[in-house]
Amino acid sequence: MHVRDAEATRRRLLAAATADFAAHGIAGARVDRIASAAGVNKAQIYAYFGDKLGLFHAVYRMHADAVVDATPFTPDDLPGYAADLYDAAVARPELFRLVTWARLEGVGADGLAAGGGAGAWKVQAIAEAQRTGAVTADLDPADVLALVTAMALAWSAAGWSVVAGPGDPDADHERRRRALRTAVSGALGA
Repeated sequence: MHVRDAEATRRRLLAAATADFAAHGIAGARVDRIASAAGVNKAQIYAYFGDKLGLFHAVYRMHADAVVDATPFTPDDLPGYAADLYDAAVARPELFRLVTWARLEGVGADGLAAGGGAGAWKVQAIAEAQRTGAVTADLDPADVLALVTAMALAWSAAGWSVVAGPGDPDADHERRRRALRTAVSGALGA
């Protein structure tokens, strides 16, 4: 019984923290506001996560893991991967707001797709796809991944254009997916 209560408390804290961090950023988020929204004592935040930054990293990791799990990486089908990543961004806009806040505030949150951490194996897989001719070998594999990710997230909260949402017409989502497949295929020989 106690373990189940602890897990339920942790889930409530993560949900409340997601909303607060996404809305206010890391510096603007308030531990007392998060605790109140979760219906717990703020001391429990420190017990579970150490501090506010530890809580942020737990929230970020939870959402990043969900996106990675929902978006299988396919170096031989980068256009399809870009379309799937677009769908993940539409489904989890809070993650991309969290990433944006982390970058604005200079807080390291290992990259969802590019560079080190979670993206290192993807860069290696792209390098292999380049060796087999499935992806253009004219670009560094890390740059290929960065470009695919940037294109896929063009309509996310992290992008510069109109933000796509789950309530957008299906025709708009399909048009964007087609544009992604065409652009990634044309630009990267994928």
